Amino acid sequence: MLKSMAVCLMCGLMSAQAQTKWVGTWSTAEQLVETANLPPAPGLTNNSLRQVVRVSIGGDTLRFKFSNDFSTSAVTLNSVKIAVSTGGGAINTSTTKQLRFGGNANVTMSANSSVFSDPIAFTLTPRMDLAITIYFGQTSVAVTGHPGSRTTSYILAGDQTSSGAFTGSSNTDHWYAINTIDVRAPNTAAAVAILGNSITDGRGSTTNGQDRWPDILSIALLNNPGTQQVGVLNQGVGGNCVLSFCVGPSGVSRYQRDILGQQGVLWVIVFEGVNDIGGVTTAAAATTVANNLINAYRQMITDAHAVNMKVYGATIMPFNGNAYYNQYSESCRRTVNAWIRGVGNYDAVIDFDRVTRSSTDTTMLGIASYQNDGLHPTAPGYQLMGQSVDLNLFTQTVKVMEREDQKGYSVGEIHSNRFNGNTMIAFKIPREAFVSLKVYSMLGKEIAELAGRKFSPGKHTVEFKSGNLSKGMYLYSFKADKFSVSRKTILPVHVLQ
Repeated sequence: MLKSMAVCLMCGLMSAQAQTKWVGTWSTAEQLVETANLPPAPGLTNNSLRQVVRVSIGGDTLRFKFSNDFSTSAVTLNSVKIAVSTGGGAINTSTTKQLRFGGNANVTMSANSSVFSDPIAFTLTPRMDLAITIYFGQTSVAVTGHPGSRTTSYILAGDQTSSGAFTGSSNTDHWYAINTIDVRAPNTAAAVAILGNSITDGRGSTTNGQDRWPDILSIALLNNPGTQQVGVLNQGVGGNCVLSFCVGPSGVSRYQRDILGQQGVLWVIVFEGVNDIGGVTTAAAATTVANNLINAYRQMITDAHAVNMKVYGATIMPFNGNAYYNQYSESCRRTVNAWIRGVGNYDAVIDFDRVTRSSTDTTMLGIASYQNDGLHPTAPGYQLMGQSVDLNLFTQTVKVMEREDQKGYSVGEIHSNRFNGNTMIAFKIPREAFVSLKVYSMLGKEIAELAGRKFSPGKHTVEFKSGNLSKGMYLYSFKADKFSVSRKTILPVHVLQ
C-alpha cells in the first residue's frame, strides 16, 4: 500500500514537472566592463555585493545564471543569498535563502564561462524587487558585468550576505556577474527577448525607477489578461552596434547567447542599428551600412524562425540634433526603416519611429530627449514607447494584420494557433465571387486548396491543419474576381505541449 502511494506521488510530481518549463523573468546582457565602470573600493575580492533587480513574471521555483564570460581569470562565489528587497540596500531578512551549486554553497567560475544555480523554492511575485547578495572570494581583474544597470548596487567588506540594512556600503550604478533569472512556469508561459542598444538599456530613464520602455511593456503585459504570463528580457547594451564591436560584443555575435539561448522565448524584438547608422558620413557608406544591416536582420530572422520564434522589427528613431545626424546617415536610416516596414520581412513591425518623431520634422524626435541629445528619450518618452507596443503580438495566437484594397477585397489576416498547430486565413470580399485560396511550397508545389468555391459577400475564415508540414517558408495565393494577392508565411507554428 505504501509502495503504491509512493509510486502515485512520484507520478504526480513527474506529471506536474512535465506541464511546466523554465521561462526567463529577468536578464541583462553581459560585456567586458570598461575601466571607468569597475567596482569602487573596497572592490569585489573577499567582499559582499548586493544587487537589486526587478523581475517581470513571477513563480515559486527559481534558478540563477552567473557569468564570467568576459573575464580573464577565475571568479569564486563563496556564498550567494537572495531575499526580497525593501528599498535601497535593505532586505526582508525573513525571506533570505541560500543558493547552491551542485549542492554546494560555493562555486568557482573559470574564465570565459558561466554557471547556473540549483533550482530553489522562492515566492517571486510579478515585478518584485529581488536582492542578490554575493560574497566573493578571488575575482578577476577583467570584470564581466553590465555597466548600464540604471539601478544602484551596494558593496561592503567581508561576508555581509546576512546583513539586513547593508549600511555603510559603497554604492555604484552597475551590475556585476549576475546574468539571468528563470522561473518554473506553466507551458502556456513564454518570454520576449529584446536585442537593443542604449535606448533599450534605458539611457535617460530614472535611476532605480525601472521605467525603461521594456519595463513599461512588461507592466502592460502583466495588466492584460491575455499576456499575464509573458516575461520580458531586456538585452540592451549602451553604445552597442549590430555589425561591429562598438561597446560590448556586436549584435550579430551576441544574438545566439543573449537572445536565442534564453529560456522560454517565443518572440524576439530587434531594435538596434542606430549606432551603426550614426557612423555614416558618405553616400557610399549609407548604401553599404544599410545593406549590411538588412542582411544581418535577415539572418537574425532566419535563425529565430529555425527555433520557432517570431521576430518583430522596431524602426530606428530619428536623431537630428545629435552628432550622428547628417544627410547620409538620415538616408541610411530611411532605407533601413523602409525595409523593416516591408511586407514579408519581419513577422510584425513595432514602429517606434512613427511614435516618437516630430509631426513637423520627421528627422527629429517629437519627445523630450535626455540632456537634449536628440537621440535618447527621457522617462515620459520611454513610457510612450512601451505603451505603444501592440500586446496582441504576444498572445499564443499570432496575428498578421489585414490589408484591404480600395474596392473592399482583403486577405492576409493569419491566426496561427500554438495549441493545435492549425492555421486560419481570413479574407473579405465585397460581393459574391468564386474564391481560390491555395498554399504552395517555395518551389511552387501546391500544398492545399482552402477555398475553391463561391462565397457570399463579407468576411470569411478558412482553416487547415499545418502542423504536419515541414518547417519553412510557404506561399499562399488568393484570387477573387480580378483581385489577387500572394504572400509568404512561416509554417508550421510551434505547438505548445
